[in-house]
Amino acid sequence: MGTRIGLYPGTFDPITKGHYDIIARAAKIVDKLVIGVAINIGKGPMFSVEERVAMVREEAKQLTGRDIDVRGYDNLLMHAAVEIGASVIVRGLRAVSDFEYEFQMVGMNRRLNSEIETVFLMASDNHQFIASRLVKEIAMLGGDIRSFVSPRVAEQLIARCAELRRNAGVAE
Repeated sequence: MGTRIGLYPGTFDPITKGHYDIIARAAKIVDKLVIGVAINIGKGPMFSVEERVAMVREEAKQLTGRDIDVRGYDNLLMHAAVEIGASVIVRGLRAVSDFEYEFQMVGMNRRLNSEIETVFLMASDNHQFIASRLVKEIAMLGGDIRSFVSPRVAEQLIARCAELRRNAGVAE
């Protein structure tokens, strides 16, 4: 049997402690983990794909001794998986609402490529409620985000929110 490559896709806008937890756990069950940062213009990301890839790389560096690669992708997930030789897609689940969406995605992905399995990792208790969308909202409104993201990511997010508020003409 060859190297088992897993692909953990997401927007990571920004990467949260919940994402990091899934990355750390996924890296233990595959030989190589590729973190695929989706371009995902439809979601209107706060950070460019290059910024998000850099953020994820910086966070993943902490997981020494693990074979982890971070790259952007702008095609179908299953095409990205084939390109990197992945046999496993890793997805994190926070709640029942996540399951419903993910269940549909697995069905579609199996139709596109039945050779690639999807593995779900349940969010750890202390990360189940963390969503990038909510973290960005809290940051935009000046709330404390330090318990949801690393200090490095918090600094970047706070700076981006200040920049967006300035550009919108909102007083600090």
